Amino acid sequence: MSEFVDKTALVTGAGSGIGEATARALHGAGARVFVGVHTLEQAQRLQRELPGIVAAPCDVRDPAAVERMVAQAVAAFGRLELCVNCVGITGPAPTPIADYDPTVWAEVIATDLTGMFHCLKYQVPALAAAGTGAIVNLSSANGVVGIPGMAAYTAAKHGVVGLTRSAALELANIGIRVNAVAPGYVATPKVLAAGEDALTLFRQSHPMGRLAEPEEVAEFILFLLSPRSAFATGAVYALDGGYTAQ
Repeated sequence: MSEFVDKTALVTGAGSGIGEATARALHGAGARVFVGVHTLEQAQRLQRELPGIVAAPCDVRDPAAVERMVAQAVAAFGRLELCVNCVGITGPAPTPIADYDPTVWAEVIATDLTGMFHCLKYQVPALAAAGTGAIVNLSSANGVVGIPGMAAYTAAKHGVVGLTRSAALELANIGIRVNAVAPGYVATPKVLAAGEDALTLFRQSHPMGRLAEPEEVAEFILFLLSPRSAFATGAVYALDGGYTAQ
């Protein structure tokens, strides 16, 4: 995939799951990759395993931390052209709205939605300075449809869709594309740790009868970052085995 050779990319939430798979795919395709992760240990592991990658911890809830991360990426590579925002938490086990802890609600919204805003706020000027760019934000199938007991996660992921569309309209005339991917259940470490009963339900919720692999989502993200999707912006792509088609 020579289209990524010498391109510079920033991937947030790259310590595991879809974010890590995307960082690995971009690195393998020849991009120069900076990754934002949750812990120093994740940063050190990725730098050992992926020569040339630059990694640093970042709490996306903190706008100053995000501003520093973007500045570090630009300093490391001279410019920034591609961004993938994968940070997100699901919150507690399914809980009715009437019983939902407001503190936990605020934590999920701060991470999944406000954190996404922070990323876009500081990424956009860097991409504009490069004169071109593409951004992919990670929403969810539950950013397209509802799910009971997951009010904060569902609201935040719906918010990511709206944020993506607004950003795409603001930036279309300066050559920056912004899209979102809305996966169903993906075989990430967190999902796989849910136990076999839960995994059976997750698989059954997809008409295709299985979980997505992180690498499948990563490959779709790379397509949206590439010139092959040059006329795509402001869209939300369900990658959910038919979940939202039901």
